[in-house]
Amino acid sequence: MEQSLLVFITVAEKKNFTRAAEQLCMTQPAVSQYIHALERNLKTPLLERSNKFVRLNPAGQIVYHYAKEMLALDERMHGLVGDLLHTAEGPLTVGASYTFGEYILPYVISSLHQKYPHKNPAIKIGNTREILSAAATRLIDIGIIEGAAAQDGIRTIPLATDQMYIVCSPSHPLAQTPPAQIDLNRETWIIREKGSGTREATEKMFAQQQLQPTDIMEFGSTQIIKESVEAGLGIALLSFWAIRKEIEARRLYRVPIPFVPFLRTFSIIIPDSCFRTKATDLFLQELQHHPILTRTVFPS
Repeated sequence: MEQSLLVFITVAEKKNFTRAAEQLCMTQPAVSQYIHALERNLKTPLLERSNKFVRLNPAGQIVYHYAKEMLALDERMHGLVGDLLHTAEGPLTVGASYTFGEYILPYVISSLHQKYPHKNPAIKIGNTREILSAAATRLIDIGIIEGAAAQDGIRTIPLATDQMYIVCSPSHPLAQTPPAQIDLNRETWIIREKGSGTREATEKMFAQQQLQPTDIMEFGSTQIIKESVEAGLGIALLSFWAIRKEIEARRLYRVPIPFVPFLRTFSIIIPDSCFRTKATDLFLQELQHHPILTRTVFPS
């Protein structure tokens, strides 16, 4: 059953039998046999097939969701048994929201790899909502998100304070406007999508400062927001970690507003369980004591 589920997941994600076979190093007929065996076992078709695509039907969507969870639990079981044998070689899957995952996590992983060369964690990057969901369904062993989390089945540990700044292009009119004359309601704001920790922080700042801008653009990644701000399209509230290099290179300008930096918290999330692998504990230790998180932010 385990191999059938793995084959099914691969076909579902590749949406093509040939590409799935290539990834699994199998023949296409062998892939088809596994899928047919799984459908016979469950007594229902799971895929809609045509000459151009393969996609999940409603039954297939249910099986895909639980197959992912079952394989994650299987990996976790093997890891815990390995811990009992003192090998600590079990798998480790780390989830992180975009800001932490793209700008801080690589330094932590590099440090972990130097100390434990055989420990190579799998990394999942998503917005805060997606990482919380992955932790709740045990698809990750440990996660780092922006903000706090109050969700059943998840333990939350505060990790570090993040400072956020309003930025614009150095050629933007705001860069030459005296602070007392700045009207943020009149600006074009570029913000992240719903479910993002950066979006949540931006909305909190709007509420706290009673801002009601009418010109808002929504983008799905921090990188495209930075590029758009640098191009003069608008302004944004972004983490120190996301903009530090651009500020140093003078490609972005920090708007001098009295209520920034806006503070939020990076939080560690762990699925609530009486079992935790040694690999997870090693990563948690590295995460909580890594010197990058004590790095000085911009001068006030």
